[in-house]
Amino acid sequence: MFIPIGDSPNFHKRPYVTLIFIGINVAVFVLFTVPLMQQRPDLNDPLLFEYLRAMSGRASVGDLVAHLSAYDLFIFQYGFRPAAPSPLTLVTSLFLHGGGAHLAGNMLFLWIFGDNVEGRLGAVGFVLLYLGGGIAATCFFWLFVPASPIPMVGASGAISAILGCYFIWFPENRINVFVFLFPILVRTVQIPARIVLGFYLLVDNLIPFLLVPGDGSGVAYGAHIGGFLGGLALALALKWRRPRP
Repeated sequence: MFIPIGDSPNFHKRPYVTLIFIGINVAVFVLFTVPLMQQRPDLNDPLLFEYLRAMSGRASVGDLVAHLSAYDLFIFQYGFRPAAPSPLTLVTSLFLHGGGAHLAGNMLFLWIFGDNVEGRLGAVGFVLLYLGGGIAATCFFWLFVPASPIPMVGASGAISAILGCYFIWFPENRINVFVFLFPILVRTVQIPARIVLGFYLLVDNLIPFLLVPGDGSGVAYGAHIGGFLGGLALALALKWRRPRP
């Protein structure tokens, strides 16, 4: 297991927008995800019948209802469904997560890689990158599974766009990686950013995307790839820009 836990050098100013995005994602999780996961859905909710129709080909109605929470319907409404796309869910899906581990992993990457990219782009540019990169990543994923009823949620696509920018602008930065190969190796090592992020793109996402196409894996590898490529393109286009003082 390899887990990035930090990077250096860091931008010299506090990354306020990065912190705000982390705060928004955590707040949504605390205020909506946690309580709704513990609630059963309203059996008279019209959205429940729409959900059961959409998912009927994947499991029996009895199994769907038995394992359903109110949060499943919330995600069904505000996550991005390729089979029923909407401009609203292109945005709302970027702030929803499937669970605590999903949120923690995304926020860790946003914290590690967001500050330098925010410093390079400035506050407004970073907001546009997060939202625009996330939307572009979702649309890229949509191309491959246009008929899928399964809602996609998570900040991964937006964060992948940030990673793509980081790959171009800060390839020589050192990433602190916790290596856990018990009992052979348990330690922290420093690895160049280009290697860590290249591994993320190729091994963590491209290979699984090619091996398990569509939405069969339960992970939106296409969104990760689309976001990363979008970030690469933006970073190359703006590479002439000097970091803000």
